Amino acid sequence: MLSFLPEPIERYLITHSTSESDLLRALARETRAETSNPQMQVGIIEGLFLKFLARSLGARRVLEIGTFTGYSALMMAEGIADGGEVITCDIDRRAAAIAQKCWAKSPHGKKITLKLGRALDTVRDVPEPIDMVFIDADKKNYVHYWEACVPKVRTGGILIADNVLWSGRVLKPSEPDDHALAAFNGHVTSDTRVESVMLPIRDGITLATRI
Repeated sequence: MLSFLPEPIERYLITHSTSESDLLRALARETRAETSNPQMQVGIIEGLFLKFLARSLGARRVLEIGTFTGYSALMMAEGIADGGEVITCDIDRRAAAIAQKCWAKSPHGKKITLKLGRALDTVRDVPEPIDMVFIDADKKNYVHYWEACVPKVRTGGILIADNVLWSGRVLKPSEPDDHALAAFNGHVTSDTRVESVMLPIRDGITLATRI
């Protein structure tokens, strides 16, 4: 994954942001040790940003598409009040097992509901309204996830899509995922149901609010 900032600047950002919990730090270590693609986990700055958004929005129902080892789900759960829920979905049972083991150690783990199976089926069954959506799964389906989620998000709710810069490959797409993300970015830009901004956080995120 391309780093858009020099490492000393990344360290400075982390040093001058709220620390992640010891549990999340341990989860990051386990993810690096136990998975073949640990870069799929969101970084601490992106995780804190998701937590900040959930808290600032007063989110009660958060939907995450793409659980991996559960770092981002737990970050968002830390940002919502008791009685709120983070519904997160994935198809990777091994990664999900790591996530569940971590969540069980957190007082915020009770706010997380894991759905194993096809994400579009999960989205269909999630009750409305949704306050916040985080899309971070297979790139070929980003447009489908977007179209399934937008109608369910309340006015003023937000959608976040990860990896929208795709290490810069969206500038000159050649591989299928490159083309999928480039198409998704264009799709969001032309969507009159939302106002959006693309930010160079980690591998690029798009932040959109339902209008």
